[in-house]
Amino acid sequence: MKNKLITVLILTIITGYQSVSAPDNSRARRILEQVDRNMNFQSSIALQKLVNIEPSGNRKEFIIRSFKKGKDKRAILFLSPSADKGRATLRLGENIWLYIPSAGRPIRIAGLQSITGGVFNNSDLLRLDFSTEYDAVITKEVPGKIILNLKAKVQSVAYDRMIMHINSQYIIPEVLECYSASNMLIKTLQFSALKNYGRGLIGYSQLSTTSPFQKGYQSVIITGSITPAELPDDMFTLNYLSLLSTRGR
Repeated sequence: MKNKLITVLILTIITGYQSVSAPDNSRARRILEQVDRNMNFQSSIALQKLVNIEPSGNRKEFIIRSFKKGKDKRAILFLSPSADKGRATLRLGENIWLYIPSAGRPIRIAGLQSITGGVFNNSDLLRLDFSTEYDAVITKEVPGKIILNLKAKVQSVAYDRMIMHINSQYIIPEVLECYSASNMLIKTLQFSALKNYGRGLIGYSQLSTTSPFQKGYQSVIITGSITPAELPDDMFTLNYLSLLSTRGR
């Protein structure tokens, strides 16, 4: 009887210790999901300018129209320059395709490549909801800021880990530090220029990125408008890419 009491006492202590010491990540998950909701509408069309800046000061600009539906459907249509006009990209989960009018068919491309030749890779341009790809832990809270440590749910995600600095007033990210599985900093993304897009959406209109692997280079996305839109599911299919392409020509 005495041994049973001792066993029960030990199990109670262990269970109690685990419940105290184990981190509760449910609040971090809710914050990350709120970030996703606050950055865009559930289904939307955005007009954006992408600028690649070289160390010499040379710039290349693209005008793109971005389409979003749900957590994991994304598409981009290139409107300019003329050499890229009509190109279209599609992302479904971790799969990304590029449609070039002259080729007449979609080709599979990697998320870590860059079809625009800048610091933004394809996964950046066709970013899924953060909560779709990452688990979150709160690492720090100070007045005006929440810092989350994001860990990729699967290995195929572009960045194994990210540190997200969140504006706690609007619950939107201000800075993203992107790391590899070996804890090497790959790039830093900085949000700026707060803008009211209407219909309750307030967010940063400018996103710039730099990388220690591309010293002196910078890429910037400026979002002019984000409009809620009912987009059909078949718009996010390989068969629709050629039709999407004609919108830009």
